[in-house]
This record gives sequence, structure tokens and C-alpha cells, in this order.
Amino acid sequence: MKKNLYILFFISQLAISQSVRKYSNEFLNIGVDAAAFGMGKAVVATSNDVNSIYWNPAGLTAVKEYQGAIMHAEYFAGIAKYDYAGFAMPIDDKSALGISLIRFGVDDILNTTELIDNEGNIDYNRISLFSAADYALNIGYARQSRIEGLTIGGNVKIVRRIIGDFATSWGFGIDAALQYQRNDWKFGLMLRDITTTFNSWSIDENEFEKIKNSILDQNQELPESTEITLPKAQLGIAKQFIFSKDFNLLTEVDLNLRFTKTNDLISSDIVSIDPALGFQVGYMNTVFLRGGIGNMQNELQFDNSKELVFQPNFGVGFKYKGIQLDYALTNIASIGNALYSNVFSIKIAFDNFK
Repeated sequence: MKKNLYILFFISQLAISQSVRKYSNEFLNIGVDAAAFGMGKAVVATSNDVNSIYWNPAGLTAVKEYQGAIMHAEYFAGIAKYDYAGFAMPIDDKSALGISLIRFGVDDILNTTELIDNEGNIDYNRISLFSAADYALNIGYARQSRIEGLTIGGNVKIVRRIIGDFATSWGFGIDAALQYQRNDWKFGLMLRDITTTFNSWSIDENEFEKIKNSILDQNQELPESTEITLPKAQLGIAKQFIFSKDFNLLTEVDLNLRFTKTNDLISSDIVSIDPALGFQVGYMNTVFLRGGIGNMQNELQFDNSKELVFQPNFGVGFKYKGIQLDYALTNIASIGNALYSNVFSIKIAFDNFK
């Protein structure tokens, strides 16, 4: 019975393959936690707290107490707001559970579809406001395997996307992950959307009719009502160096893989690879200094040549009695275009307040 269900599922995916998008549900690729942003998002091998729900659910096994986290960031000069909240708890000494909610939205967008009345007059009182928001609910589980140092985990995610009264969608996907530690070396693997993440859209045809003929020969037909997010993978290897009882250095290199051709540093028709490098200097497990490089792209120039671009990140953190505050300055290379972002997050270990 189970095999038949799997066969039917994959046949359904192939049947609607014409709606596969190279970039779909991209808000789920932004990331969470200012500490991770500070390291250029190279954390898949070392993530070991409540934020592992997103980065690598296998890391949840390191959660030995109730933990909560929240994050806020703004993009495009504050036009877009990105918020995240997560909670994790141990189930027993070998397994843990986590849940998180992500929202990425642009609010107070002007709706001018009824700006001009039936007589051709402009009436500014007919302008209204709407929001375009994406939501994702993640439920993660992790468990230590019988192999020493190896933990496995997974995520189930439900995606809700809303564009005012114009269109809404529901989506569903599954992630799988593992972490392995041997001595001071750590390895991580995160497989996102392993079943492909399926989004089904519902479009208000009455609202669509209002814009159908606004631009000649465009928007003449309803958009496709289904889309699929292709699988992605993230591989990581990390090592920690202990200089003294007070100072340590954590380093990690990740490879972000998309199974399609993109502008990533290494690109082919089969797979494209975007490397990320990050480090964290810790002092007495209280003060942290972070840096990282990621998003390495071969950017197409006006003369059709390609130029390698990347985004350096910087971050700091402070932890005291179960409360950890983190800050990251991301996309620093884009400062000239005012696209850099300030990211703040807080993590709390609730057992410290008993």
C-alpha cells in the first residue's frame, strides 16, 4: 500500500512538471538566526540549538533543555519584514522536537486596480492597501542513531502564501538531515524539499479581470495554479580549535547545491554549487565574534561578461545566564546599493529561570 502511494505521488509530480520553478518559495532560503548570518550561513555541520529546526534538524539532539528563539530583519530599506520564532525541547536523552514559524512580508501595498472608474475618471479614494506575505510552519524531529556520533533528523513544513485578495496558496514539503561528529571534526548534510515542495494556488478570477487588459497582450490568461520547489542540498564540514580555556575558534565550509543551472560559482546543467565559509571566535563561551562569506555568483555584466561577486557578513554575540543576543550585518558588499541588512536575534534557555 505504501509503495503504491509513493508511486502515485511521484507520478503526480511528473504530471505537473511544466510548473517547476528554478526559484520557488525563495523566502525559505533566507535563513534564520543572526549568529548563522554572521558566519555567512555556513552552519549546517555545527548547528546545535533551537535554530537547528531550520539549518539542520539533526542538531536538535544537542538540545537538553527548553529553548526559544526569535529574530527580526528588514530588507530593501525596510520595505520587506522578515520574522522568525522557534521552540525546541528534548523528548528523552536521545531525541528532541522543535517547531518554528517564519513570516516574510511586504505590507501596505497600494492597490490601484480601481483607481480609474467606469467613466475614465481618476479617483484616489478608490485606492486601497494590501499585504503580500509568505508563511512557513516547520516541525522538526531528531534522534541519535546507533552509530556513535551520528544523528538524524527531519522537517515537515507547511507553506502559506497570501497576496492580498488576489491569490493564496498552500504548500507542503519534507526535509531530511544528518550530522556526524568525530573528535574535533563535524560533518553535516541537509536535504531540502526531498519530495519537492508542492504549492497549489487559488486565484480570485474577479480580481484578475480587473488587471487582465491593463497592459496590451499581457496577463491575458490566468497564471498556472501549481508550482513545485526543486530539491536542494547543503553539505558542511567544520573543525573547532581550542587555544586555551578561554579562547576557541570554530570554522566551517559549506557547499550549497541546486540541481539546476544557475549563476553560482560552479554551475552545470546537473548541479550548481555556491560555497560558503564562516568562522566564530569565542571568549569564555560568553562573547563571540563572527565573519563569513557566501552567495558567490558569476554576475552577468552589461557587456555580457561575467564577474565574480560575493557577500561578506559580520556578526557579534553575547551570552549570559541562558540568554544569548546576536547581531549580524549582512550583504555588506551591497552597501553602495543600500541593500545591506541588520539582523537581530535572541535565544533563551528556559531552564536557567527555574
